[in-house]
Amino acid sequence: MKLLTLTLIASSLLLWGYNSTDRKTTSETDNQLADTLQTPTLETSQADDIKSVIALFETGDPGKIADKINFPLTREYPIPAIKDKEEFKQRFHEVFDQVLIDKIANSKMEQWSEVGWRGIMFENGILWMANSDGVITSVNYQSDFEKKLRQDLITKDKQNLHASLKTFESPVYKIKTKNYLIRVDQLTDSTYRYASWKITDKESSKPDIILDNGESEADGNGGNHVITFSKDNYTYKIYRILIGAEDSPEVTLTVEKDGKLILTEDGKLILE
Repeated sequence: MKLLTLTLIASSLLLWGYNSTDRKTTSETDNQLADTLQTPTLETSQADDIKSVIALFETGDPGKIADKINFPLTREYPIPAIKDKEEFKQRFHEVFDQVLIDKIANSKMEQWSEVGWRGIMFENGILWMANSDGVITSVNYQSDFEKKLRQDLITKDKQNLHASLKTFESPVYKIKTKNYLIRVDQLTDSTYRYASWKITDKESSKPDIILDNGESEADGNGGNHVITFSKDNYTYKIYRILIGAEDSPEVTLTVEKDGKLILTEDGKLILE
């Protein structure tokens, strides 16, 4: 009877753990995703790749580490991405401060885990590697330098905007389509704001359209998502495509009136 009771308790705990994990919402970011997934056992080749990366950070050599980076290395907008190895060597200490270098160099194997096809993550997703070749695909850590740089860039950005747009928490996207200049900002209440101009206009001019109360939701796997804005009988959607076909656009704008599609335009992100 005692053995049966213990077995039932263990089974209940396992079932609770499964249901608890299953209830969590899939995240749009690497860091949030890392908190929701189980940790499969690393293969021997993956463990060897991790040991190789740890050894590289023990040397702290930017040139050798650059050989393990998948470029462009995206930084949090509006900080521009690092385009290639030469730029990486110049900006190395902006991304990898001594805190992060030491954290990786002194890491233990149990701090690394495989997360399916998404790759191998370090800790809660502050760094990600590809499954097969040990290439670093993403660095979500932000040094003190980058935190200040980002705030400085946001302050400068606000100075160049029309007065109606200067209040926001964080810039999200700046987009050019065939006919429109569009920007999306996140506000202090975590909703999104849409503003657009004719393609020939500047952000310092009054926007043709401003839409508030936008909401973001995942659109499939891999980080693809859509931000939706509604006003009267119109619905504007910004589709951000991170994983798609080789010729997929970075962004697509759609506009619906009374549920009927009246406009579709693909766009490119402006990262500077």
